[in-house]
Amino acid sequence: MTTNIYLITGSMGFIGAWALYHLVKQGETVVSYDLSERRDRVNLLLSPQEQEAIQFVTGDLTNTDHVMKTLADYKVTHVIHLGALQVPFVRANPIVGAQVNVVGTANLFEGAKKLGIPHVVFASSIAVYGSVDNYPPGLIAPDAPHDPHTLYGVYKQANELAARVYWEENNLTSTALRPYTVYGVGRDQGLTSEPTKAMLAVAAGKPYHINFGGVTQYQLGSDVALQFIEAANQPLPGAAVFNLGGEAIHMQQVVEMIRTVRPSAQVTFEDRQLPFPMGFDDTPLRQQFPTVYETPLLDGIRQTIEHFERCLADGRLNPPA
Repeated sequence: MTTNIYLITGSMGFIGAWALYHLVKQGETVVSYDLSERRDRVNLLLSPQEQEAIQFVTGDLTNTDHVMKTLADYKVTHVIHLGALQVPFVRANPIVGAQVNVVGTANLFEGAKKLGIPHVVFASSIAVYGSVDNYPPGLIAPDAPHDPHTLYGVYKQANELAARVYWEENNLTSTALRPYTVYGVGRDQGLTSEPTKAMLAVAAGKPYHINFGGVTQYQLGSDVALQFIEAANQPLPGAAVFNLGGEAIHMQQVVEMIRTVRPSAQVTFEDRQLPFPMGFDDTPLRQQFPTVYETPLLDGIRQTIEHFERCLADGRLNPPA
């Protein structure tokens, strides 16, 4: 029986840490690949003893030889590529952004091609779409035209197109997933991290004001990681791309759910809709995968607050300022 060996890039990030968590819990062999050696997010999820099951590799996605060597040395069979620089970092340094987000992805596809790894899973983004004003009201259709207005979105679209060429020219299949508003333990950066930061504040008994409101889709980081693993375990023909969706929920409901979990919570929000779509139609994802991981929001909020409380109690997290 062949042993599955999973390579997770960007494994020190939010979704990457959750991917490590689930693969370790499933008893799989997993290789962590990240330029950062800081395990802050991983430490929130896995004990030092559990982390001993992971092969930690410090590596730069832009280093073609090192990426190839890692794939070969560890006999990787499954690639889950989550490593990327986010919008602010790409805007600040577009060249490095292109090297990490585009060349880094090309290195993994080329490595898979040369080493006979048949399938690659990678993170794309809803940033491939345009301004909300360009689309009809409601959820964005799966076939809505792309019109990225950030270099980050342009680079993600380039990766989707490159994946298609690797399929057409090399018969290398791939699946890309586009998450939206992801929350949960470990989500500590980015504009839409505010709801998670509010949950941490509640766990610490502190008030919090979320600086936006309106309607959006919320996806639990644990669920998103599981969906990436599912995509790696169930390769589809071609170069598939799916939006992650779910129920579109107003911030008022989110705050009410937080108060349901912790009635003493002091959370308020700015009733200001971000200039993003309210959500995305995930029908194709549901048609192709028998399992779509979708923790009800109330349950996800409860799990997140309780997890934060444990981390605060045992010193893995410091109370927010």
